[in-house]
Amino acid sequence: MNKIELQDKELKAHIDSLPKDEMSVFVMAEGRIRGALFHGTRFVNQARLQHNLGILETMIFGNACLCGALMIPTMKGQEHINWRYEIDGKAKGFNVEADSKGFVRGFLLNERIPVDKPLENWNLSPFLGKGFMTFTTIRPNEKNHQESTVQIDSCNIAKDLAWYYKQSEQISTAFNTSIQMDKQGRVIGAGGMFLQVMPETGGTKKNGSVKNSSADVKADEKLLERAELAFKTAPSLGQWFSEKGTHEDIIYGLFREFKPSIALKRDIKFDCPCNKEYFLDYIKRLPKSEVEDIKKNGPNPLEVRCNNCGSIYTIDCSEI
Repeated sequence: MNKIELQDKELKAHIDSLPKDEMSVFVMAEGRIRGALFHGTRFVNQARLQHNLGILETMIFGNACLCGALMIPTMKGQEHINWRYEIDGKAKGFNVEADSKGFVRGFLLNERIPVDKPLENWNLSPFLGKGFMTFTTIRPNEKNHQESTVQIDSCNIAKDLAWYYKQSEQISTAFNTSIQMDKQGRVIGAGGMFLQVMPETGGTKKNGSVKNSSADVKADEKLLERAELAFKTAPSLGQWFSEKGTHEDIIYGLFREFKPSIALKRDIKFDCPCNKEYFLDYIKRLPKSEVEDIKKNGPNPLEVRCNNCGSIYTIDCSEI
């Protein structure tokens, strides 16, 4: 990826003053619930720079990419997920890819969303709509990729993603993403969090030989209700990270009754493995007639743009 550097000195100084972008993966309630908290201010700014996005487009794509990042801790081993979100609203949708190595990339299906009147708030539902989202899971050495599609109509990206996990994976999951902008429309804070209830294996805690009692089931339901309530009372994560808030204060403060423990921290980046050599090799593999036409009629040099990260590569016809 040709990484585009931030030129706004004031915004850069603010971002440099913040803690690093990082994801904290944690468990709580004796392992019944796992979660992740991601500070992604630089992450969202990089996504915006790569695609040269406006304010509205940044809000939609940024929240989608934050959700993509939050799916990484749910992956098993080496996995790569492609998330296609297609709707009938003006935004049209997006395509986001997340890799277990810690990379996210993608693009909006409409990078210039029409706006009829000035925005009064950050409610994105007027630009979303009904549609479908498809998940394709790619694993090494597997010829057939796993694919599943669900219908969506909540006009809320995070809720739609939680709905997918409930319908397709049969796992109760909640997502919360937030982007804070200043009066100039600059991203000064961004973050996301998810909680996921681990599947109940059945049996007693001692030997797993019998099913849980009705009392255990009710106690479990109350536990999940309390965890959900705590999750909903989280502050705006975009504002929290813009004001230099820490992971520990959120995790150990918000969920203290569930005795959380941070298992690990990891880097998550908006990045893409594309390079000039990849596209040059692709062009060389085109039908011979097309290659000859390019050499003869140009344009020279060729400009090739990567849809997933907006990188532009210049290729001279003599290199083909």
